[in-house]
Amino acid sequence: MRKAALLFGGAAVLAAAAIVVAMRGGFWSGGAVAQAPRENASPAVPVEVTQAVRRSVPVRIEVLGSVTPIASVAVKARVDTEITEVHFRDGAIVHKGDLLFTLDSRAIEAQAKQVEGLLAGAKANLEQAERDVGRYTDLLAKNATTLVTLQNARTQVNIYRASVDSNTAQLENLRVQLDYCTIRAPIAGRASMAAVKVGNFVRQADLTPLATINQTAPAYVTFALPQSYLPELRQSLRNESASIEAIIPGDPRHASGQVTMIENSVDAPTGTVPVRATMPNKDELLWPGTLVTVALTFREEEAVVVPSPAVQVSQTGTYAFVLDGDVVHVRPVTVARVVGTDSVIANGLEGGETVVLNGQLTLAEGTKVSPREPKPGT
Repeated sequence: MRKAALLFGGAAVLAAAAIVVAMRGGFWSGGAVAQAPRENASPAVPVEVTQAVRRSVPVRIEVLGSVTPIASVAVKARVDTEITEVHFRDGAIVHKGDLLFTLDSRAIEAQAKQVEGLLAGAKANLEQAERDVGRYTDLLAKNATTLVTLQNARTQVNIYRASVDSNTAQLENLRVQLDYCTIRAPIAGRASMAAVKVGNFVRQADLTPLATINQTAPAYVTFALPQSYLPELRQSLRNESASIEAIIPGDPRHASGQVTMIENSVDAPTGTVPVRATMPNKDELLWPGTLVTVALTFREEEAVVVPSPAVQVSQTGTYAFVLDGDVVHVRPVTVARVVGTDSVIANGLEGGETVVLNGQLTLAEGTKVSPREPKPGT
């Protein structure tokens, strides 16, 4: 019985081994049919696709610029005296001729009154001397006086006339100084905070201004243009096609204007030429001293455009995956420039091609893909 059991168990083991060998060797048709789909299947790679579009796009560059006021005035004292009143709020808009500061003028007024008295006395002496000249002239005609007496009278007239002129000039100077005691805005603009308050003593020699007024509307935007773009800028100005936008950091709004000045020489060390644009800036969007991104548009032209993520970079250059049915092919492309989120293609695409926008990481030449439209917002 034990021998029979051992023989039966050995036969079962041999039968099981034969089945395994048959399955691995492909002798069992059921095993071959079940494995064939797993070995030959190549699943399609899901990708997002978009169209290469031919449309009108701006030819422009972006450079860094700064906002500068058209006019800026540092208000200073022109007499040595004390401030008695400040008439504006710090940072307020002022108009030309608005009263800003009142200075103590009592000492100058007293000097002016003193000179007025001297001037009145000089005029009275002049009148008396002129009457003497007239009387001596009549007497000399009657041989009742000498010529020397007449000449002395005429000299006295000249002396008193000079005294009148001197006192008149001195009085005018004091009146000008009195006018300096009321400081008015020489231009319209936005005032800074007052550097001094009521009671401070100010001098002509003070280096710190009492306040500064900047004209903010219109304003200048100044930037350095690479010299390679200078011919194109000059041509666009002749064609009246040039426009400019100033992009302010942190503000979705843009300020527009026109190029109004190109410097008459190129800065050799940097290879750039200073350019200035005038911006209306009625809403004071541009603030003096702000750094802005300047978008300078030369003209509009027809070109093929794709979203920038569709353009890939390799060691041999830039390329894009172009869809042909459900298979992608590598297409070398040349990017002329980037406009916002789009790349302008100079060579490689004609427009109308379907290109892969997202999912290029696992793609290669001839990869089978499963295309889908981009999700909204991507």
